[in-house]
Amino acid sequence: MTKTSDEQNSVTPSATALAQAAQAASNGAGLPPVHLWNPPFCGDLDMRIARDGTWFYQGTPIGRPALVRLFSTILKLEDGKYFLVTPVEKVGITVDDAPFVAVDFSVEGAGRDQELVFTTNVGDVLSAGAAHPLRMARDRETGEPAPYVMVRNGLEALIDRKSFYRMVDLCTHTTHEDARWFGLWSGGVFFPVIASDELP
Repeated sequence: MTKTSDEQNSVTPSATALAQAAQAASNGAGLPPVHLWNPPFCGDLDMRIARDGTWFYQGTPIGRPALVRLFSTILKLEDGKYFLVTPVEKVGITVDDAPFVAVDFSVEGAGRDQELVFTTNVGDVLSAGAAHPLRMARDRETGEPAPYVMVRNGLEALIDRKSFYRMVDLCTHTTHEDARWFGLWSGGVFFPVIASDELP
């Protein structure tokens, strides 16, 4: 495949250079405004986020949680592809499933008034609701459920198994969109898990 002139003139930055640029761009007050950054594409980086949330660089797990957290703050989803972006560069990375994992949650309130507050593997804390909806997917072959919660800007967290089992304990049968569903409430929104008539 012939490279374009832009690709030929670009040099893919290293993880260290990206981390330094991300640190410099962060003002320490919340998340960097990656949605405002539209730098040129600099190629793909040998970085991968596994389904369990582990970040790998050149095949080796990144063992520094602070570095993983820093990279997570400059993650951006565009047209179904994941990138790490700074004000001056953008590199593609591989994400096996979702970029984050929800590893725990707390419950405030009860019934329709309850709120599920999730914590991700990189330290994000969010309340499921209209701004952070829950989504239920199923494996096409096994039918195994895979629950997700939206973190920000199209970036989802896969909810880990132990948390999902706890969520099921909070589920109730409710009429939703003219059908009976088994699901749960959070932030004033009902999130269906499975049709009531599909339960054994």
